[in-house]
Amino acid sequence: MSELIKNVGDADFDSEVLKSGEPVLVDFWAEWCGPCKAIGPIVDQVATEFAGRLKVVKINIDHNPGTPRQFAVRGIPTLMLFKDGKVAATQVGAVNRSQLTQFVEKAI
Repeated sequence: MSELIKNVGDADFDSEVLKSGEPVLVDFWAEWCGPCKAIGPIVDQVATEFAGRLKVVKINIDHNPGTPRQFAVRGIPTLMLFKDGKVAATQVGAVNRSQLTQFVEKAI
């Protein structure tokens, strides 16, 4: 995982994501999720590509059940883009790099 990506949990989600001064891409994932592992490198690439314009965080839904429940995450991987403390866009399921790049560009 890229050093540009931070792991967050239920305890620091508010400070790291909702109160962030820049847009935040949140990757809801789990260890056992194959598609989550498949998009991991793509999320790393997007974190590098948008460095300075976008913060990227990952939250393990098994270790942090409160946040996914709060945002009605029903399937993983789920990618949510937060802007000014609110969900600006949501993508459920694995995507390729160009789809993820377009998703981010439209939302930020």
